[in-house]
Amino acid sequence: MFESPKSLLEVCIDFICNNVLDLCDVHLGDTEEYSSNSLDTTTCSKASNDGSSSSATRLSFRHPDAFLPAEISEQLLANLCEKKTLSDLTITLFNSKSTRLRHVRLKDASTLSAKGLKVLKQHKVVDLMVNGLKITVNDLISCLGDWSLQNLRSLSVAKGSFIDCSRYCVVVTLSKLRSLHTLNVSGTEFNKHGLEIVVEDLPLLESLDISCTKVDDITPLKKCKNRLKTLNMYNLKINESADLISVLLELNELRNLDISDEKDMHALNCMLGPEKPKITDFLKAVHCMPYLTSLDLSGKGDIDPKDLKEFIKAHPYLRFLGLVSTDACYDDSLTNPTDEYYRPGLVVTGTATESQILEGLRRYTCRPLYLEKCLFNLFRLTHNFLESRIDVIKLVLPAMREHPQEVRVQVPCTACLYNLTKGEFSIMIHPSILKQVVELTMIAMECYPTNYRLQMNTLLILCSDRILQEITFDKYRCARLVLNSLLTFNEPSMNRMSVAICSILAAKISTVETSMLGAQPQYMSKLLAMVRTKVESKSVDITMKFTLSALWNLTDESATTCEVFLDEGGMELFLKVLESFQGQFSVETKVLGSLNNIAEVVHLRPRLMQPRFISMLSTLLTSVHIDVSYFAAGIAAHLLSDGPRAWAAISSLPSRDELLEQLAHTITHWQTPQGEMVAYRSFHPFFPLLRCSDAYPVQLWAVWAIHHVCTKNRVPFLIFKTWPSVKDEYEFRAQSIAFPKEANVSRYKFYNIHPKSRLIGLYPKYALPRMIPLAIPR
Repeated sequence: MFESPKSLLEVCIDFICNNVLDLCDVHLGDTEEYSSNSLDTTTCSKASNDGSSSSATRLSFRHPDAFLPAEISEQLLANLCEKKTLSDLTITLFNSKSTRLRHVRLKDASTLSAKGLKVLKQHKVVDLMVNGLKITVNDLISCLGDWSLQNLRSLSVAKGSFIDCSRYCVVVTLSKLRSLHTLNVSGTEFNKHGLEIVVEDLPLLESLDISCTKVDDITPLKKCKNRLKTLNMYNLKINESADLISVLLELNELRNLDISDEKDMHALNCMLGPEKPKITDFLKAVHCMPYLTSLDLSGKGDIDPKDLKEFIKAHPYLRFLGLVSTDACYDDSLTNPTDEYYRPGLVVTGTATESQILEGLRRYTCRPLYLEKCLFNLFRLTHNFLESRIDVIKLVLPAMREHPQEVRVQVPCTACLYNLTKGEFSIMIHPSILKQVVELTMIAMECYPTNYRLQMNTLLILCSDRILQEITFDKYRCARLVLNSLLTFNEPSMNRMSVAICSILAAKISTVETSMLGAQPQYMSKLLAMVRTKVESKSVDITMKFTLSALWNLTDESATTCEVFLDEGGMELFLKVLESFQGQFSVETKVLGSLNNIAEVVHLRPRLMQPRFISMLSTLLTSVHIDVSYFAAGIAAHLLSDGPRAWAAISSLPSRDELLEQLAHTITHWQTPQGEMVAYRSFHPFFPLLRCSDAYPVQLWAVWAIHHVCTKNRVPFLIFKTWPSVKDEYEFRAQSIAFPKEANVSRYKFYNIHPKSRLIGLYPKYALPRMIPLAIPR
């Protein structure tokens, strides 16, 4: 349950990232015209050759002497990138006068152009990671200053491009980086020709990542066999004519070697193409690479366990072995501590044990296929967890965040998260962790609205009291996504969870937001159709109750939703519900709660004035269940408040006068309930009733309701909406209400807080001052 809070530095950087345009001055370029309203984080800028932005739109700190040291500058830049607010405009903030950049790490630079990246010319950069570039690598290098070109030690341009406008792969500019020690060109068009260039022209190169590139022959690596210490060639398609194994065996200085493969991708090629070099030939050469500390063979299907044991035995420095998607990870020498070949200090990734799976999630965040296999096997283990595993959740979340568009990752992630957060497990999970779970769950729902399994998993996660009641997140967005899922699928368990979630969330969002949801006829039509199905089958189950609760909360103080409800036939349906389920007070209470919300809307009341309904109200007023009687009385009070003229148009039994008399008799004979029957967003609906001087039972119901809420709801303040003005203030005085003795209103005590006084008890014979909140004693 315990989670260390963010440091003050992290909090400040987050605040700057979220409010960067509000905290900085915007300097418009000499040749550009922008209105203050048009500037946003996607605005582009123009930069001069030296990287300055004196003639372009740029940002600057408001304090002229503000300066951020390198560590803070670099963290701010990385966070802007992570929060997707980095653009050609926001990057201009990092000029050399107010910031220092030496280690630049941009995991996703797809929003930047060469114009924005020219700001790097002003800095002495030694470590540069700019992944996902939309411009070419050559353009990126042209954005570096002379000092950086001469001293850059590490460069990562993964998922970038070397293809220029002429569609040729150009890597010659890499030759300028003579001090480069580490180069990552994974996921680019880098090829054998480029490999030859960097091997020849980069004399200090000792770490190379050519994973998922077009290199089909690694023979050029022989020229740097005496200095190459790290080689990653994951998912590399080597030409069958190239002698891969013989080249690898010459690289004796290697400490880290990754020759893993995505076996599933090449299954067809393996069946139809020439026979690939067997990895077992490499493992038999036990004396090669004597200093090897890390070896990844994941995806290799021809590993002989005996050869692997001998290889491990011959390499005492080996500390990591990757075996995901192989059968070798199940060998006793890697899973059984009592086995004679078992090495305790060797970290293994695979799917045989929990430790292998968790290490796989930790290391392969960027490899969807491996994540899928690890998550699938993790899901099987989560069924047996007996306690909350926050460590596991923290490994699942990055995988989910990294691959929002990979359904093969999202489905097992959501399945694991459900098992890891369900029931009592959630109690021990810190709210900040659960908030991340919910946010990523909603992203998954948005990305795959028609995927049945994923939507089922997400609903299972969200259908949690701890999450819905205690965690802070965008509840309107969540309610909208859940309602969309309800429209898409017609599966009983999904329907049940959807309406359960909506019934809670609808009470926690603003009336503006409930109106936005309720204004969509398709949502209302679906909810009413679910109720109609239950009426036709004469069955009351938890799904129906949740659906009625959702309708009750959606219509609360939302005239728009109430009108859509009536337009979609809700009134006729609810009359059938009341007739079909007489005496079932839980159903009657929810139905009357919704109709009471509609009765609060003045222009909709005529649509409730039906003799059939008035007769039902009269009957329900006498219910032995006070909840039913209370809401029936509330509807009657609102309808009666419209005066005799509104009742003259209908011939109903009972008449208006009879219903008024019945209402007064009912209220004065209620017994005080033990608990709170209802929660109100505000007391605004009662104000018009309190002014109804010609019908004291209407006022009496409003007074009884306010008194009930004030005495049963133990919150410190129950705020009245601001009363309009002195001329039109909504005061209520006992003498103007003129309650008869039998109303016994003296027992209703209200409490008022005045800004300059202590808590003062006020009885109805005193006026309630304007704009003063009601409160209750502690």
